[in-house]
Amino acid sequence: MELPGIGSSPASDAGSPASPGNGTERLLAAAGEWAAQDIDPETRAEARRLVAQARQGDARAISELGDAFGGRLAFGTAGLRGRLGAGPRRMNRVVVSQTSAGFAAYLLERTQRGAAEDPPSIVIGYDGRVNSDVFARDAAEVMAGAGVRVFLLPEAGPTPLTAFAVRHLGVSAGVMITASHNPPRDNGYKVYLGDADAGSQIVPPADGEIAAHIEAVAATPAAGIPRATDYAVLGPGVADAYVAETAAAVLAGLPQRPEAPGVAVGADAGLTVVYTAMHGVGSDIARRVFTSVGLPRVIPVPQQDRPDGAFPTVSFPNPEEPGALDLAYRAARDASADLVVAHDPDADRLAIALPHPEERSGFRRLTGNELGLLLGWRAAERARVAAARAGSRLTGTLACTIVSSPALGAVARDYGLDYAETLSGFKWVSRVPNLVFGFEEALGYLTHPAIVRDKDGISASADAIAMVRELAAEGRTVWDLLDEAGERFGHFASAQVTLRLESMPACSALAAHVRQDPPRAFGDAAVAETRDLLVPGAAAVPADVLRYDLADGSRVMIRPSGTEPKLKVYLDTFSDEGSADQRRAAAERALGELEAAVRDSLEQLQRRAADAGTPHR
Repeated sequence: MELPGIGSSPASDAGSPASPGNGTERLLAAAGEWAAQDIDPETRAEARRLVAQARQGDARAISELGDAFGGRLAFGTAGLRGRLGAGPRRMNRVVVSQTSAGFAAYLLERTQRGAAEDPPSIVIGYDGRVNSDVFARDAAEVMAGAGVRVFLLPEAGPTPLTAFAVRHLGVSAGVMITASHNPPRDNGYKVYLGDADAGSQIVPPADGEIAAHIEAVAATPAAGIPRATDYAVLGPGVADAYVAETAAAVLAGLPQRPEAPGVAVGADAGLTVVYTAMHGVGSDIARRVFTSVGLPRVIPVPQQDRPDGAFPTVSFPNPEEPGALDLAYRAARDASADLVVAHDPDADRLAIALPHPEERSGFRRLTGNELGLLLGWRAAERARVAAARAGSRLTGTLACTIVSSPALGAVARDYGLDYAETLSGFKWVSRVPNLVFGFEEALGYLTHPAIVRDKDGISASADAIAMVRELAAEGRTVWDLLDEAGERFGHFASAQVTLRLESMPACSALAAHVRQDPPRAFGDAAVAETRDLLVPGAAAVPADVLRYDLADGSRVMIRPSGTEPKLKVYLDTFSDEGSADQRRAAAERALGELEAAVRDSLEQLQRRAADAGTPHR
């Protein structure tokens, strides 16, 4: 709820416990009003505890009050995502209820404009994080109370299942309660639109319009928002349909034995696969898909196979993070596995790792760009074969985000397909016309766009396992396939440099400083062209992204993270001269030199920003 006094910083005029400053008094009043109207006894008690501690002069409590009550959790294209706790800048039942009421008002307004069915309808899903089921029921009750037809999925499940359900049920919208791979104490509220949006995530201006409705509702106490319980709790039919359609799509694309039509290449190849759900919700439905496709039975990592919102075995439940796959590697060594498959907690992302002699763990994880190249190549070949069977011309588009490797563009050119680079986020990738395949370097892959309009780690993992099985039948490995890709498309090398900062505004401020003092070169490589995606017309929607194309063919991309206080720098190099080994060596050597030059440039930038008074630590 929007309360008077919210917005002041306790750090500026916190005052003393005996004589609190006006800013702290406003925070105390706001927290007290929140507690008096909070519908959740746990967060109500938390707010009152913080107030009592702050009145005793507890600096940590005052700081926490400022963070939790000094504004409102912003709603954007990614919906909401934040820490669990009391206050309008936290994920809690009040914020979820107000958000749901605002989103319902938006859907009703769309109906009045003729952009949605009357009455509007929505499907709601949730994962296994703390309070996801509670937030899903709050959303269902508030939506139903507003006159929206509501379908609630029957149990915790993957994000791709909710995205699928929007299209499968033909509803106006979808909500998924998840924080994906964020830290354990986070949760979120992700939004899809049906009808003309075809089950994709929201993009501007929808996010702003929804946010305006939420702000209008925010002055209403959560207890005063109408609720109803006449919503439908779905049975297993949606999950059954997802499994059937996903398996059918994967099966249809499997290469067949020439001497045995109808039998997939590698069907009899022995393959040992270790699987981790990362304490998430992907295990059951993923294994159902694998079984339906006829893929090998996977060996689960038992400590991580069931949903657990505490994520007890990982500090950060993201397969990209160091240490996150340690248990999977241990299980893979014990089983002498050929492949490790890992989902993040809501199963929309995929990581795979394979035996590698140079790694201490015995396994090396493919980067998001490497797997994106291989799955994109596979999708292009699948489309080529399908077109040949149908006697039609090969058409379609391969797409990736602008910070992903340009290797996919080389695949598209080789096959005569269209190629698109979008702004970051699958909300853009999924909307590319005639999409055949899409990916983002952060382990997100869309292998079957006709089924789901979002990244889907489950369908992607089925394709990845099938790919490794086919290679095994030929006596080859993924490393061999990457060499073949380098020979056919050229070798692309990628890296990322991440600068952690104190706050999201600090990231934006540092990016602004780059604009004011743009680099002319990185090391010995001169900047040949600069593109600022904040400039009107440079992108479909202005974005805080800077692109530098270098004279030697390399590329540097700089952008603040949209969800964390980080400045991210993406580096790409390329070589198409010599053998696969020579190309790899040349591209990796150029990448090392570019990374060193970028790190040096960032250090100089920080020093100049500090001299100019820009916060950067």
